[in-house]
Amino acid sequence: MSTETTTTDRKLRKERVGIVTSDKMSKSITVTVERKVMHPKYGKFVKRSSTFMAHDEKGDAHVGDTVRIAETRPMSKLKRWRLVEIVERAK
Repeated sequence: MSTETTTTDRKLRKERVGIVTSDKMSKSITVTVERKVMHPKYGKFVKRSSTFMAHDEKGDAHVGDTVRIAETRPMSKLKRWRLVEIVERAK
């Protein structure tokens, strides 16, 4: 029995798709992720949003772009996500 840990043994990291709302910082972006949740009493679907700070090494994501971000180690006080890919550019 091997005690080595490989990349396949690690748990899958969370990924989210959202829209860039700010790119004014160097190497950082703010991403807003929206989801729909059913209201507990009325049953209507309500939009809920969360904002995440993500690390953008090259600085190629801009406001309005749809991006995929992945969970990573803490990089600063608020940054716990990194940019994986730009899904769609802003028009």
